[in-house]
Amino acid sequence: MTALLKLFLAFLKIGAFSFGGGYAVLSLIQEEVIEGNGWISPEDFIDIVAIAEMTPGPIAVNSSTFVGYKVGALAGSAIATFAVVLIPITITLLVSVYYNKFKHLKQVNWVILGIRPAVLGLIAAACVKIGKVSIIDLKGAIIALLVFAGVYKLKINPIIAIVISGVLGIVFYGMM
Repeated sequence: MTALLKLFLAFLKIGAFSFGGGYAVLSLIQEEVIEGNGWISPEDFIDIVAIAEMTPGPIAVNSSTFVGYKVGALAGSAIATFAVVLIPITITLLVSVYYNKFKHLKQVNWVILGIRPAVLGLIAAACVKIGKVSIIDLKGAIIALLVFAGVYKLKINPIIAIVISGVLGIVFYGMM
């Protein structure tokens, strides 16, 4: 199977099972691009997530664009991006047409109630995996805790938290 076809199928799968979007999909992306296909290293994945978080757009789309480029240059980037959005766009169109007709059904609510905690579990798994690679020393743990407390408790804008983290990186690691 060609690399571009493998890339398409991998990101089609990611898009198909990216319930919850955002951080919930990170664990699946990690599984496919690092462990499943070995396209990037765990360290590169962390860098891609950081860049994808700082750029506009959904993290799954941004990540697929970056990984696709690494695997297959411009064609890989386009193929991975198209693949990751193909099924979610199709499902969204179908749901938008039929949801109002069926939202009153208790079975629909049961499905949604079952998916919500699963999304939380996916996010938690991604956090643990990313944390193992990202937090390499006490300084990294301090930055992570400060950002968590700032965003969660003090309601600091995530963009400001990222900028502050960069400054803390310069202060903590530049003084080594």
